[in-house]
Amino acid sequence: MSKTLRRGLLYTVLFAGAAIMMLPFIWMITSSIKAPHEMTLRTIQWLPAVPQWQNYKIAWEAAPFDIYFRNSFMIAFTVMFIEVIFSSLAAYAFAKLNFFGKNFLFLLFLGTMMIPGEVMLIPNYITMVNFGWVDTYWALIVPWTVSVFSIFLLRQFFLSIPHELFEAAVLDGCGKFKYLTAVMLPLSKPALVTVMLFKFIGSWNSFLWVLIMTNTPSMRTIPVGLTYFVSDVGSYYNYLMAASTFAMAPILILFLLLQKQFIQGIARTGLKG
Repeated sequence: MSKTLRRGLLYTVLFAGAAIMMLPFIWMITSSIKAPHEMTLRTIQWLPAVPQWQNYKIAWEAAPFDIYFRNSFMIAFTVMFIEVIFSSLAAYAFAKLNFFGKNFLFLLFLGTMMIPGEVMLIPNYITMVNFGWVDTYWALIVPWTVSVFSIFLLRQFFLSIPHELFEAAVLDGCGKFKYLTAVMLPLSKPALVTVMLFKFIGSWNSFLWVLIMTNTPSMRTIPVGLTYFVSDVGSYYNYLMAASTFAMAPILILFLLLQKQFIQGIARTGLKG
């Protein structure tokens, strides 16, 4: 089999896989501009006879989505920035500093990744109750400002940066913290973008914890708000598809803008173990 034929088959398989993955999103977007009766047709109809763009306005006004978006953006950005700070400091210590028990402590950190998140729901909930943080932003932000996965990802990237840079910086009178902020972080932009994107998407899509910790509509985020919206609109699935579309839009736009740095960050973290 020639190289050109193999490459053609590979691209064909990749394109087919991408198309299959895109079909649900295409169906969601086209369904969001359909009339109610078109959602119940027995035959598959991909495109509406007449686009119903007002579905987005009706869906937006049917629930306090402005509050849901405000909460989701505020929580996601806050968690993202705080976690990048903590993860960068921890990853720098594990990658470049020498201290007693470093490898054991790092393995201990990695071991916590094997604990299912559901196992920690009750202990975390009891902690939030004792702190008096139920139905507050503190409960939606503080528990998620540290991520072992982010520390691992940044550590792997930091290890790929030559140690000679650190030695040269020390000779020039650069301290360890200044070396992190002036050298390591600027060189680690792809990894930082990857960590930020992972955390933003994870925080934006967080459902179970927000559902447990919030009692009032003013504290709900997009995923929880959509759940209540389903019960409000009933069988009007076109409105539900419209709400799902504009709920997904920020994540899609963010990924499209940062996909180059995201791919670079994922690729380079495997250069050195």
